[in-house]
Amino acid sequence: FPSLSGNDNSEALPESIPSAPGTLPHFMEEPDDAYIIKSNPIVLRCKAMPAMQIFFKCNGEWVHQNEHVSEESMDETTGLKVREVFINVTRQQVEDFHGPEDYWCQCVAWSHLGTSKSRKASVRIAYLRKNFEQDPQGKEVPIEGMIVLHCRPPEGVPAAEVEWLKNEEPIDSNLDENIDTRADHNLIIRQARLSDSGNYTCMAANIVAKRRSMSATVVVYVNGGWSSWTEWSNCNARCGRGWQKRSRTCTNPAPLNGGAFCEGMSVQKITCTSLCPVDGSWEVWSEWSVCSPECEHLRVRECVAPPPRNGGKFCEGLSQESENCTEGLCIQDKKPLHEIKSQNIETASDIALYSGLGAAVIAVAVLVVGVTLYRRSQSEYGVDVIDSSALTGGFQTFNFKTVRQGNSLLLNPSMQPDLTVSRTYSGPICLQDPMDKELMTESSLFNPLSDIKVKVQSSFMVSLGVTERAEYHGKAHSGTFPHGNSRAFGTMQARNKAAYVQNLSAISTRSQLKTTAIFGHLGGRLVVPNTGVSLLIPHGAIPEESSWEIYLAVTQKESSLQPEGADVLLGPEVTCGPSELSVSSPFALTIPHCAEVSSEHWNIHLKKRTQQGKWEEVMSVEEETTSCYCLLDPYACHILLNSFGTYALIGEPISDCAVRQLKVAVFGCLSCNSLDYNLRVYCMDNTPCAFQEVVLDERLQGGQLLEEPKLLPFQGNTFSLQISVLDIPPFLWRIKPFTACQEVPFSRLWCNSQKPLHCAFSLERYSPATTQLSCKICVRQVKGHEQILQIQTSILENERETITFFAHDDGNFPAQMGPKAFKIPYSIRQRICATFDTPNAKGKDWQMLAQKNSINRNLSYFATQSSPSAVILDLWEARHQHDGDLDSLACALEEIGRTHSKISDVTETEMEEPDFSYSRQNGL
Repeated sequence: FPSLSGNDNSEALPESIPSAPGTLPHFMEEPDDAYIIKSNPIVLRCKAMPAMQIFFKCNGEWVHQNEHVSEESMDETTGLKVREVFINVTRQQVEDFHGPEDYWCQCVAWSHLGTSKSRKASVRIAYLRKNFEQDPQGKEVPIEGMIVLHCRPPEGVPAAEVEWLKNEEPIDSNLDENIDTRADHNLIIRQARLSDSGNYTCMAANIVAKRRSMSATVVVYVNGGWSSWTEWSNCNARCGRGWQKRSRTCTNPAPLNGGAFCEGMSVQKITCTSLCPVDGSWEVWSEWSVCSPECEHLRVRECVAPPPRNGGKFCEGLSQESENCTEGLCIQDKKPLHEIKSQNIETASDIALYSGLGAAVIAVAVLVVGVTLYRRSQSEYGVDVIDSSALTGGFQTFNFKTVRQGNSLLLNPSMQPDLTVSRTYSGPICLQDPMDKELMTESSLFNPLSDIKVKVQSSFMVSLGVTERAEYHGKAHSGTFPHGNSRAFGTMQARNKAAYVQNLSAISTRSQLKTTAIFGHLGGRLVVPNTGVSLLIPHGAIPEESSWEIYLAVTQKESSLQPEGADVLLGPEVTCGPSELSVSSPFALTIPHCAEVSSEHWNIHLKKRTQQGKWEEVMSVEEETTSCYCLLDPYACHILLNSFGTYALIGEPISDCAVRQLKVAVFGCLSCNSLDYNLRVYCMDNTPCAFQEVVLDERLQGGQLLEEPKLLPFQGNTFSLQISVLDIPPFLWRIKPFTACQEVPFSRLWCNSQKPLHCAFSLERYSPATTQLSCKICVRQVKGHEQILQIQTSILENERETITFFAHDDGNFPAQMGPKAFKIPYSIRQRICATFDTPNAKGKDWQMLAQKNSINRNLSYFATQSSPSAVILDLWEARHQHDGDLDSLACALEEIGRTHSKISDVTETEMEEPDFSYSRQNGL
């Protein structure tokens, strides 16, 4: 036998061979290839028959006999000796071998006839690296397109086997002929289906470990397709030039999973012309007919000058007329007609005489009462205007005289006045109606070019803002002035007689978005605090001797108005009432909206809810109508209406460029775990009421506004919104996994706009000592605009700066009655109306007043009003309720005055007329 104790590599046969007959050894079991896993040794075994000895040889060297484990047995069938041998191979042995090939071992068996050698068995160290050589990449493919996901598993021994998972479930290509996973570990989907969308993962495994690739998101999208056009709508104008439209929807098919929206217009408009109705008119009467035996003659006329056409009205009145043709001398039954009826005629004459006398007495009484009421109403303003020519060409010198001694506004009628002012002021003057006894200190309304002479008694409060240091001497008497005219509440019986009833003291609960107050003839203003919703009741809209409890409410629950198709709700649902109240002049309702105003991209409608709960269209903002008026400002819509009810604004996007203004706000608060801090990002309509709803929710959760909200233009291009947290200090804070970036589908923001979008991010600080947080919140629309909010705050409430929620906090004055509700004093408003309501050939009329106040559309509405200038000023009051920008009104009047002066100079050079000239150095 070979020496197994040394390093002799020879293969010498044993020195003596038994003479018994036999055969060469036959291997019943040969050593197999093996892999060493981690540090566990492997066992190689060899079994031969007949065999006297079996030894292993590894890498060309004999293994020491002490490392062999041998077992011997006898084959029962042949009676031959069977020998089985085992050896262990360790990881260290394999690592220490540095040959040109893998570590190998074979066994050699001896019998009396010779030796036999087994196959070589290789021994390798098994491993599987961590990183994939190629991870599958996410794809967006159209429906029925081919999907190919590549995967190259990590290097390993033995080579790793690859398996694919979809949404963590194994994929069996044998069950789906559309999927092939056999081609070099790649996943091939021949024709993509909607059900193939999902997260795909490549799994690699061998005897050592399993490895997962990065997940690849596959999105199978569907590009939108247009439906057929609808029929053309009816012409919107009942008379003259108008338009009609037809529409189509992107639903054939509808875009899915981010598929492209249909290209082109969803609405087409064409002009149309409707035949105007022509009312009929009578032709002239015919000649009288011949006198008939009944002593009457006739004349007729026809409705043909012109005849009614296109649905016009038929002529009113009689088409035939008859009368006695003999002046009572006609003979009937052999008696003159005047004898037969003489008694009746005398009786009729007496009745006519007494009726005329009674009517005259009643007319005189009415005239006297009218004059008395007029003089009393003039005395209520504390001054009598002497110069009736004031404001005929602008605001000129004002002359005021003291009222008679019996005026009820005096503190003490018997007290002699101790203040008489007769001085010329060139600075601004502020005239306040005495119905509001609070001292008015804002800038004056008008600053006349000519001198203003004011002569007042001490009991009247006239605030003079003089910038040229004019002296003003007098004594002020303390006392209480009567508020308002008691007659305005004369008919109140069951109603509350308080000045006003207010339901909203602060924004604390949702149920309080309603304001109620009692209004009379003097009018006033209602505001739902911090919502942008207001209601202006003009002076005189409510009849005298009556008062009404008027309410204004914003619907907080989800609106009952469900927009159709691509239409969206642009603002809150607003209710004003009572519905049975009838006003003599239009009131102004202000509703905020979130649309970026553009007639090219939006078609905006006003809708009203009927008593049956259905919604009907009142008008389109661009429509010409005399029933109501809509003025669309950048952030609010001011509506002039004659009937109370529930109203809402609906927007129909005409193109993909239609933009909704979103307000982005970030709130934060500590969580129950003291180390965690929660950031909540809201995207809501840019209306005060939408923001107030978020503020209410956050106050309940203990959240704090971390940064001033910013605006994000959100386009109707069907692309989603991405919200992410950036630049977190790495050694102070960390963000919870899978929350750094969140994506919101387009439909969630565009179609479901009534509820604010809310995305939450959870941050964790490494140490309780960290109290400062700085990061960036990035909000961007894919293929759209982006807005970044820089957060720099303390997470401790006592160290955090307070950020104002609302630019105009109007919660302290939700209801104002009488003159204090209006920016323009009533006496000055009367002068403006008297000047501009009268048509003027030189152009100084209400149309120019409207033009200078940027009211250029649907002027026919104002032409139907009894006082167009008053309605224009009501609209001005509604638009400027917060800024009270009297300077803009003064500028408008000044421009009208200059234009008028130029016309006057050309046409009547010798006529002297005062012009509209205002000094605006010191206010107005």
